[in-house]
Amino acid sequence: MSERPVLFVSAVLWQQWGEALRAQGEFDVVLFHPGERVSDTDLERVTVACLSGDLWPTSSAAYMRCCLGIAHLDWFQSFSAGVDSPVFGMLMDRGARLTSASGASATPIAHHVLMGLLALARNLPTMMRQQGAQQWQMHGLDDLEGRTVGVVGMGPIGCESARLCAEFGMRPIGMRRTVQGDEPCETWTFARLDELLSVADDLVLALPLTPDTNGLIGARELALLRQGARVVNVGRGELIDESALIDALHRGHIGGAALDVFTTEPLPVGHPLWGMPNVIITPHVAGATPLSEHRAAAIFVDNLGRYLRGEPLRNEVFR
Repeated sequence: MSERPVLFVSAVLWQQWGEALRAQGEFDVVLFHPGERVSDTDLERVTVACLSGDLWPTSSAAYMRCCLGIAHLDWFQSFSAGVDSPVFGMLMDRGARLTSASGASATPIAHHVLMGLLALARNLPTMMRQQGAQQWQMHGLDDLEGRTVGVVGMGPIGCESARLCAEFGMRPIGMRRTVQGDEPCETWTFARLDELLSVADDLVLALPLTPDTNGLIGARELALLRQGARVVNVGRGELIDESALIDALHRGHIGGAALDVFTTEPLPVGHPLWGMPNVIITPHVAGATPLSEHRAAAIFVDNLGRYLRGEPLRNEVFR
């Protein structure tokens, strides 16, 4: 490179990882302090940017507005695995390379999946309401053991979810576009989606949002699931028709749902899902743990070294 790259990173990331970043090679740095303006002169110099987990969600919008004002951005690293937001496409349209932190949050999100499956099987929402009302009322519980769970999407999150489901005595069946042979469970292609739905006691959605996956699970697909099946969605809200899901929950065909993602976020006040007794709502936080943030930052450090050496980047996104 004829000129030194200039990194645009949060002050928190730099405080925690500056030494490791410096060890990768020569570059200059511009720091982002939430609530403080970044000068146009500094942004003009920037060539590399990293949206780190410490900025999400309170300062991420302000940081991204700065990034959209960078004229010479060559590479952008995101702390998240999902990069379907239009803002990332805008950066790529301007010529920036894009990399994700795929795999960094796989473990905590898989734990979230098992939390949802266990909570629904043990009727935890009802017991929490009873606790708040100081009511001692016993009721039946379900086992996870012996249930067939369809895991749609076998990236790092889906693979770890399937592995954990097997540890709990479930029978996981994975689904992905192309079976690679190294999955931790029996895995089918999307051509067999209807067959998977017809045998699944539980359905886990761990897919990225693409034109092909948008609306993948609608009223017809929900009707194919076994009576009382439970749905866990940690992918994207748009993967499933929310109106159809609400209807299936009301009718009892779907026995419960644990949802971390929604078509509109934040979930609007008054939305029907809020008041449903067989629904667990979490505010898109399944992967927001300290270890996940640490792993995402470590990916950026590794990628910076690769970038400075002219090597291929990890998790680069191509159209």
